[in-house]
Amino acid sequence: MNGRAGRVCRVAAALLTVAACQAGPARAVAHPPGEPSRPSGVVTWAASAERLGAGTAGAEYRLIVHTSVGGTAPRIRFTNAFGDRPLTLDRVHAGLRAQGAALRPGGNRPLTFGGAHRITLPAGAVAWSDPLPGRVPAGSDLAVSLRTPDAAGPASGHELALQTSYTAQGGDRTAEEGAAHWTRTTGSWWYVDAVAVRPDHPATGAVAALGDSLTDGWQSTADRNRRWPDYLARRLHAARGALRGVADEGISGDRLLADGAGDGAGQSVLHRLDRDVLSQPGVRTIVLFAGVNDLKAGTGVTAADLVAGYRRLVRRAHAAHRCVVAATIGPFKGWPEWDRAAEAVRREVNRYIRMGGQFDAVTDFDRTLRDPRDPERLRPEYDGGDHLHPGDRGMRALADTVDLDRLDCPRRG
Repeated sequence: MNGRAGRVCRVAAALLTVAACQAGPARAVAHPPGEPSRPSGVVTWAASAERLGAGTAGAEYRLIVHTSVGGTAPRIRFTNAFGDRPLTLDRVHAGLRAQGAALRPGGNRPLTFGGAHRITLPAGAVAWSDPLPGRVPAGSDLAVSLRTPDAAGPASGHELALQTSYTAQGGDRTAEEGAAHWTRTTGSWWYVDAVAVRPDHPATGAVAALGDSLTDGWQSTADRNRRWPDYLARRLHAARGALRGVADEGISGDRLLADGAGDGAGQSVLHRLDRDVLSQPGVRTIVLFAGVNDLKAGTGVTAADLVAGYRRLVRRAHAAHRCVVAATIGPFKGWPEWDRAAEAVRREVNRYIRMGGQFDAVTDFDRTLRDPRDPERLRPEYDGGDHLHPGDRGMRALADTVDLDRLDCPRRG
C-alpha cells in the first residue's frame, strides 16, 4: 500500500506500522470467482465465503481474524461472491488487535486497492488489497475495519466465525484505534475471506483444510481458536518446517457433491474448490475432510457417488500441482440423521480412502474419534455433546493425528 507518486514512505520498525503517506487515486481491479487473482506470498488466514443476510448501507465492521504463519506485506482479500449487485468498500483499515475492539497504538493503517482508497466489487467478484508495509506475527489477531456505504442485497462472508467481531454505524470509525464506538458485536465475518503475507523463508507454503462443520469448528470454544485447523497451525509453527500457513476452508452443513438446498449451507466442496483453495497463495496441500453430510440418512448418496466425487477433486487438485491428504469420515451414531444405511456407506467410503490409493496421504480421523467399545460412536471424551462434532479435546486429537511429515509431496509445478 506504499505510495507510488514519487513520495518516500518511511516504514516504522514496529508491527504493522507504516508512515501515513498514500498514492493518488488509481483504478482498483476486482476479479470474478472463476478468475481470482493470486498474489505472491502465503495465505495466513482464510474463511470460505457463503451467502449471509442482506447488506446494510453505512454499516462498519471491525473483523478479528487469527493468523497462522507470520510475515511481512500483508494483503487482504475481500469478497462479493454471493452479491447480486456491485459492492463498494471504503475507508478500509487494518491493524493488530490489543484487546476486544481496541487496536495496538500506532498500527491501524488504511488499505488501498491499486492505489485507490475504495473499491467497487462487481457481483460475484473478489479482490486483494495492495500490500501493507509492516509485519504480522504468527498467531496474532488482525483487525480489519471496513465500511459499506451503499450495501444492499445478499452479503458475502462467513457465518460461523466462532470469533467475536464488532460493528458501528453512523460515522466514520474505521481509522479509530479505540473501542469506544465499537460497542455492538457480530459472530460472522463480513466481506473478507483471506489474508496473505510474504513469509520470512521463500520456500514456506500452506495447508488448506477443506470440509464441513467439523472443520468449521462447530462445538469448539468460541474466541479461543480451538478448531482442529487452529491446532494444526500451532503444530506446524512449532515444527518449523516448510508448511506453516493454514487456511480453514470449512463451511457448516457443506457437502462434497451438492450445494446446500435451503438449509443455510453454501456451495459444495467441488463447486468452491477453485475460489476457496486453488486461488489461495502458497497452498501446497489440501486436507480433505468431507462427506458426512452427503451420506446422512435420506440423501440417497451411495459410496460410489462419494468415491467419484473424491476422484474428481483429486484430479483437479493434482492438475493444479496440489497434494491431497484425505481424512476418513468419523462416526456419528446418536446424531438424529444416523441410520444403518448411512453407517454402511460411511464404512465403505472409509475403506476406499484407506486402501484406494488415489490420495497422496491419508489421515485416519475415524480411528482417532471412534469409541473402542462402540466404533459407530464418538469417544465420550471427544464428543462435543451432539454425537457428531468433537469438542475442544477432540479437535486437538484430530490435529495431532495428522502426520506432518506426509503433508508435503513433490507435486509443485
